[in-house]
Amino acid sequence: MPFTEGQMLVLGIIVVAGIILLIAFFLLSRRDDNLVEMRLEQIDDDVLGIDTFVEDEKKEEVNASNVLAEGRRFLDPINEALSERKWGKNVRKKLARANLKLTPAEYAASHFVSSAGFFAVGYLFLFSGDPVMSTILGILGLLAPRLYVGRLIGSRLVAFETQLPDTLGLWVNALRAGYSVLQAMEAIARDAPEPTMTEFQRVVKEVQLGIDVPDALDHLLERIESEDLDLVITAVNIQREVGGNLAEILSVISSTIRERIKLKGEVRVLTSQGRITGYLISFLPIGLALFLNAAQPGYMGQLFEDRWCGWPMIGIGLTLIGIGTAVIQKIIDIEI
Repeated sequence: MPFTEGQMLVLGIIVVAGIILLIAFFLLSRRDDNLVEMRLEQIDDDVLGIDTFVEDEKKEEVNASNVLAEGRRFLDPINEALSERKWGKNVRKKLARANLKLTPAEYAASHFVSSAGFFAVGYLFLFSGDPVMSTILGILGLLAPRLYVGRLIGSRLVAFETQLPDTLGLWVNALRAGYSVLQAMEAIARDAPEPTMTEFQRVVKEVQLGIDVPDALDHLLERIESEDLDLVITAVNIQREVGGNLAEILSVISSTIRERIKLKGEVRVLTSQGRITGYLISFLPIGLALFLNAAQPGYMGQLFEDRWCGWPMIGIGLTLIGIGTAVIQKIIDIEI
């Protein structure tokens, strides 16, 4: 069946959006998230006389990112305007926590690209030219980048906290072997898995550039918002001020964190039923409505055609879904 003129236009939009997304993800894997990171990666080891843990392959990636960045200069004015605002600063913090190599302008642009892509997919394939449902899907597409970033932040935080007891064990062994605090962090930056390795590499590089150890650790805490990490950093800062056996302190903290992780796992298992119920309450009605609209467009279309009855019912339904999800999340969110 040949496409109409309008469908060809939408098809062109989705093709352009797809190309932009591919370019964005390619650049995402190639460039650093800010100027400081780029400078850290480009430090000459011979000039400094220290180990910055930058391998030759990584240096080639930095050079490639510099070439690719030339094609993104058109977003610089927008990025400068957004970076000075509170929204831009919050976005930069979120992107750093997610370890995404994007600027605030690129993050904002991804919302529009995602919305256009969702709308085009709905208009061309899912809803057979239905502009109302396609528009709703496009609005949902605005949330996709935010959800993706939030998921990355959550997964990195969970991974870091899970690795933290082993990281502290490595730290304690290094201190008992006679290493200084910085040398112990260098050992962690070499041997720890991701994302711990990357975060401690940043701390070591910042210290080597002249930033005080407490400030570098505070930057780490900004990127990894963890109560366990806050406890570790507090212990390190106190030891630097008043002295003491840091290895013993970290060993006790490591044991405490292991017990907390074990308890969190047990709580997560016990609350799994409530969590799955929350997912069903949230997505099953929406998924069922989309399926019915695709199978019988006239059946669900009456809700959108009736301005005085259909739309209020949709609004009330979405509100009740949101309230139910929030209540369930509050019930299963147990502080440890």
